[in-house]
Parts: sequence; C-alpha cells; structure tokens
Amino acid sequence: MEKPIKDYKYFLKDTIRLQVDFSQTAQSRGLAPPPLQKPCAADAKKIALPPARDWQTINPVSVVDAIARRQSRRAATKGDMPLSELSFLLWATQGIRQQAGPYNALRTVPSAGCRHAFETYIAAFRVKGLEKAIYRYLPLGHELVRETRPDNLEQTVTRMAMGQSFAGKSAATFIWTTIPARMEWRYAEASYKVIALDAGHVCQNLYLACEAAGCGTCAIAAYDQEYCDKILGIDGQQEFTLYMAPVSKI
Repeated sequence: MEKPIKDYKYFLKDTIRLQVDFSQTAQSRGLAPPPLQKPCAADAKKIALPPARDWQTINPVSVVDAIARRQSRRAATKGDMPLSELSFLLWATQGIRQQAGPYNALRTVPSAGCRHAFETYIAAFRVKGLEKAIYRYLPLGHELVRETRPDNLEQTVTRMAMGQSFAGKSAATFIWTTIPARMEWRYAEASYKVIALDAGHVCQNLYLACEAAGCGTCAIAAYDQEYCDKILGIDGQQEFTLYMAPVSKI
C-alpha cells in the first residue's frame, strides 16, 4: 500500500493570519524592530563595491527582452566576473534605493511590510579583485565583508548544494539566509509564507539582472541545511540558509 504523503499544503494558505493575535506582536507592543542588516565585528574590513557610475559593462536591456530571454543556466564557463557586475547584481537583488528611517529601507525588490528578512552571502570563485572566499553583502553601505575562507571552496559549495557541481563551478554563488525575527516583529506566525514569497522576488530579480550583465543563473532550493549553516557560521535557528543561485558568465 502506498504510503500517504503528509499534508503540508496549509503552508501555502493564509488561514494562519486569522489565528494571529496582532495586538500581541512585537510591533504592537512597541518593541524596536531588528536592525536592517546583520551587524559586523567592529574591526571587520569592509570592501567597497563599485558604484552605479562604474557599471559600464551592464548592457541596457528592456524588461520585455529580459523576461523573454530569462532561463535557468547551469553550464558554467571559465570567464571571470568583473567586480562591477557583482556590484550590480547585489544591488539588483537587495540594494537599497532609499533609507526611510533607522529601521526601514526601500529596496530594489518588494517585501511583505518592507521587512526584508534576508542576508546575502557570496561564494566568490572568479570575481576580479576578490580573493576566493565567502563574503556577506552589506546593503547599507553597498559593501562586502569576508566571512570565511574554506580550504577548498569549490568542493565545499558543491557539498552545500547536495552534490550539484555547477554550484561550485560558477564565477560566484549567491547564498541567501533569512533572519525570521525581522518579519516576525510585524507578522508573528504569519511570517513564514511571506518570507518564502519574498525569496522568489529576490531570485527573479537576479535572473533578470543577469540578462543585462551577460550572465546566467539557476536557482537551487535543494541544499544540505545543517552543512550550509555550519559553513556560513550561523546558528540555524535565528538565521538559516534558505536559497542558492550560482552565477556564471555566458
């Protein structure tokens, strides 16, 4: 007899919102929201990313053309990615257009309640001007900070992606984590569906931006959760890996 599939479809429904006592959320109780970006160590060396005026390699492309050409591309080439292109892709996926206050910022992607519950890590293999390592994007200053440098980064990232080798052969692999407290502050138990929806917004922006940068990407949702969290140095509870996307020149 076929084993029944456990029913998790409730996660896709919004009935949870009817069960949340929004008068008791952290926001309603007057508590300050979590910071816009994860803090760095006081002595962390930050790497400034090229500003928009230096994105000369980015080709103008219409929204119609970008959508029409969008596809998942797994084949990696040996071409190096200019730091200016990585700068553009980071801005396109989590960049800040306007800081609206100490706890709010308007970004290049939508997010439920403007909560933006993600951090972006970059496994840089072949990015001009960056040594091979894992970095974290700091959107407030449009900077990078190095987080860790595993001995064999290619094999490490391939293992993170459960053996999907193209994840370790890219020019750079985007790894998104979530800090649920940013969303929970406003939505409590109703946070988790919208965090997943927001991840789709971010990755679609990466796909479309890649069309302008002459790059290809392929979203990865199958990864070794505990190993990813361990490599990134996060606790797996207050922050954990959610999504990956290798990017290569085409």
